[in-house]
Amino acid sequence: MTQATVRVVGLGPADRGLVTDDAWRLITSSPVVRLRTRRHPAASTLDAIASYDEWYDTAESFDELYRAIADDLARLAAEAGEVVYAVPGSPVVAERTVELLYERPVRVICEPAVSVIDVACGALGQDPMAVGLRVVDALGSTEPLAGPGPLLVLQTYSAPVLASLADRLAPDTPVTVLHHLGLADQVIEVRAARELAGFAADHLTSLWVDELRTVGPAMEDLVTLMRTLRHRCPWDQEQTHASLTRHLLEEAYEALDALEGLVRAEPEPTAAQIAHVQEELGDLLFQIVFHAELGDELDRFDLASIADAVRIKLVGRHPHVFADVAVRDADEVAARWEVIKQAEKGRDSVLDGIAWQLPALTLYTKLLRKATSVGVEHDELAESIAAAAAALAGVPAVPAASDASSTSDADAAWGDAIETLARAAYGAGVDLEGVLRDRARRVADEVRARESQSEPSGDLN
Repeated sequence: MTQATVRVVGLGPADRGLVTDDAWRLITSSPVVRLRTRRHPAASTLDAIASYDEWYDTAESFDELYRAIADDLARLAAEAGEVVYAVPGSPVVAERTVELLYERPVRVICEPAVSVIDVACGALGQDPMAVGLRVVDALGSTEPLAGPGPLLVLQTYSAPVLASLADRLAPDTPVTVLHHLGLADQVIEVRAARELAGFAADHLTSLWVDELRTVGPAMEDLVTLMRTLRHRCPWDQEQTHASLTRHLLEEAYEALDALEGLVRAEPEPTAAQIAHVQEELGDLLFQIVFHAELGDELDRFDLASIADAVRIKLVGRHPHVFADVAVRDADEVAARWEVIKQAEKGRDSVLDGIAWQLPALTLYTKLLRKATSVGVEHDELAESIAAAAAALAGVPAVPAASDASSTSDADAAWGDAIETLARAAYGAGVDLEGVLRDRARRVADEVRARESQSEPSGDLN
């Protein structure tokens, strides 16, 4: 018994001139033929052949449509023995219905055909193998496009699709628009990604992205630079993990200072403020790259292993994102984070791992957060403010409060209180940093007392 067969032929990427003679013979002489769509230059004289164009108007989604087409073709093949199915371009390039046909109980034969890849590379004078061309489906993902280039982006048939694709690229990325290649009205023009949505695209429009400056290539170049410095710069050659410690701390504080400036300038920071943040974060990043290179030289770790380790850790710390755990709010996320972290590291207390060298105010705030995570209750805001006022009232020779006109009333109140306490303590010869460190230890004692009363369940679900 002859197996039911679907013979798939391509209409090429342009008009009849790019359709093979064998494909045209099969289309025009076979008893049972179907066109996926008649909206194609090469199909202009095939009005007598049935198409699936009307199905596009009734299907809920492309996936539903393509599955229905594959089912219908399998039915026709079972009834007639063989059906010829003509698709735009090539049967083996970006043709979802053909992929689905391979899942049906029919034999699928794909005839050779000219594809959009052929005409695009020919128009641009590019050898796809030599340049390492990658073909991308514009509808396949919403994630930013990743390098390396070049990329040939297909399915860019409308202004909304182009706008969505532009959002996945840096605004200034040069993009070559390939429109109606091989036809008399062929257009090849370069636009910045931000300008793509203004192009009148249709089903014969594709995009060529020659180069993508994404995170991967940028980090590779930074690591290469680091290795060059280690080989050629006398100062960089002398550095160790220990010698770089103060630089890491300094760069972190400088980045914080730049970020605070940016936050104060919101919602419209200046270009100089944005550039300053970028510069300082870059300096901080370089310190991490430096330590990664030192680790790599001793075969201990490198930037890739550091990135993989933190990615794996964060996936595990977010079961409400990457698993089936449900959470009510951010507070529950924070509480579960502490339980997960303790289980991961085999710690007895949420305080294990705290860097006690932190500045006292930062340390105290961090400990308050830890206390909250294990159920320690704190005064309401009004009570805390009243307690602070009472404490200030008990300090002799309180200096006048400064004018904080550029901050909100709440920020000004807290800033004046902290500044007043610091000034009074300094005048009295009291080490306020040391006093607060002592109070931080009291919070730690309270946390441990609460933990001893009620041990964490360890249930991460």
